Amino acid sequence: MKLIISAGGSFGHINPALAIIEKFQEKEKDLEVLYIGTHNRMEKDFIPKENIPFQSIEIYGFTKNIKQNFKNIKCILNAEKKCIQIMKEFQPDVVIGVGGYVTYPVIKAAHKLHIKTFIHEQNSIPGKSNRAIAKYADLIGVTFLHSKSYFKTKGRIIYTGHPCGAKALLEPKLSKKDFGLNENKKLVIIMAGSLGSGSLNQKMKEFLKMVPSEKFEVLYITGNHHYQEFSKETFSENVIIKPYVEHLAGMLKNADVVISRAGAASLFELIALEIPSIIIPSPNVANNHQYYNALEVCEKKAFLLMEESKFDSQLLLKEVKELLEDKLKRYEIINEMKKLSVLDSSEIIYKEVKGMIS
Repeated sequence: MKLIISAGGSFGHINPALAIIEKFQEKEKDLEVLYIGTHNRMEKDFIPKENIPFQSIEIYGFTKNIKQNFKNIKCILNAEKKCIQIMKEFQPDVVIGVGGYVTYPVIKAAHKLHIKTFIHEQNSIPGKSNRAIAKYADLIGVTFLHSKSYFKTKGRIIYTGHPCGAKALLEPKLSKKDFGLNENKKLVIIMAGSLGSGSLNQKMKEFLKMVPSEKFEVLYITGNHHYQEFSKETFSENVIIKPYVEHLAGMLKNADVVISRAGAASLFELIALEIPSIIIPSPNVANNHQYYNALEVCEKKAFLLMEESKFDSQLLLKEVKELLEDKLKRYEIINEMKKLSVLDSSEIIYKEVKGMIS
């Protein structure tokens, strides 16, 4: 089988793409993969390091700058032409889009060449790119059932869950000692998202200075963009600051409680790993989709929710302590997580795509 896959911009799109690739590699021993991404976002460096063949296209997201948007339209047209050429040479059996504006010219080019297409939507509120290319997709997979209502398409829509859940379970557990953490203390991990968050970092400083050193430790992951500034702060010895943790799911297996943004990948990793968590949705994302992701899981009582605009350090500390110490509350949350867990998402996607092209 020959597979072209495209996803870009953040690990929220890249990681599920990698999970899908791994499943296809497991099932198709002669699989040939080509990854198409942007020329200037994180996938251009990350994907080649994973030993996955990579082709870049020049494309940018739309902004409020009208002049720039006209340039963007020209880039999209050129990118589509390049994708058509790539596909004529590679001859894929199927083309998969896993989110980000880079997928638009890729899926559209495949449609023009009558190549079967599948797109996957991770968030409760679908992104602009996926809504725009839905009409070119033969099959659409959604992480949240709620997403189905946003797509106007002749193609089939299936519920798959999120591919990163099962992938998280496969990650080897990392050593706490390697991060300077105490094996005998409970651990709270705080994740500001793969790109980090300046606003959340500012709010978290007060919380981190309140953490009682004798009770539990905190691993705070700032995101690469914000580490230098944040590392200048002085905290107690039980607060460890890191810019990024490779194979994060392996570290999450040590966590007793997690505080996280509400990206879909993070939510479904936490669900799979059954870690009681407090989620603080980022308000600075398209369509406010993290808030709606959070609503879907919090209404089912699988997570605790704190909006960034209502951030309260004292309340956060209180909730963290309760999650660490209240065994009944932990049991109830984990029980609700089990109901949301989809541990065969990549398998579902593989079977559906294989059936579509057979």
